[in-house]
Amino acid sequence: MIHLTINGRPIEVAEGRTILEACREHGVPVPTLCYHPALEPYGACRLCMVEVSAGGDRSRRRLVAACTHPCEEGAVVETDTDVVQRSRRLTAELLAGTTHAPEIMVLAEEMGVSEVRYTLPDADTCILCGLCVRACREIVGVSAISLIRRGIAKKVSPPFQIASATCIGCGTCVLICPTGALKLSDVTGYRGVHPSDSDYARVYCRVCGDADLRPHFVEDVETLLVKDEG
Repeated sequence: MIHLTINGRPIEVAEGRTILEACREHGVPVPTLCYHPALEPYGACRLCMVEVSAGGDRSRRRLVAACTHPCEEGAVVETDTDVVQRSRRLTAELLAGTTHAPEIMVLAEEMGVSEVRYTLPDADTCILCGLCVRACREIVGVSAISLIRRGIAKKVSPPFQIASATCIGCGTCVLICPTGALKLSDVTGYRGVHPSDSDYARVYCRVCGDADLRPHFVEDVETLLVKDEG
């Protein structure tokens, strides 16, 4: 067993527990967005930041993500200090500036955000928490979607932005989304859960059933030239 202190209260937890798990097991509230007990910890949203000092040495305090940081023997954890609150408030403000999701706006208000100073011109409801991608990979086991691109262009999409042949339309990604960025209405029809910006017509291999991505060459050159001239 591991012995530590959370908010001045001695706690005993089993080895391998994270600080977030210890807090929840003992009724200590810690906000999260990207965490789900059925998935591996990810540490993307940074809302679960807590202050930890190893061995009780308060001169060596540091901020860590509670969902990924393991419980350590003799650690002193504080979940509600001014430093922690400032960190969470800034994170909530940044999230509120990148999305129009009402869930995020309520969360930001609870964190004490009175004004959003940073905004993106093309804000949507996806906060890139990765829950849908991880659920598709870890729970469903098909990896039909992933996070593509970088920076402000980053988004959830099937690989190569081509509708995935491996998507089974189970709706797990829709149900686990914390902001409603994915809708159940997207799970209807032959096109699959995740729409694509690509005009690529899907062709399937008759042997394995996967999408056939081999290039299709024009056999009639004269026809191609006529199309170009028109």
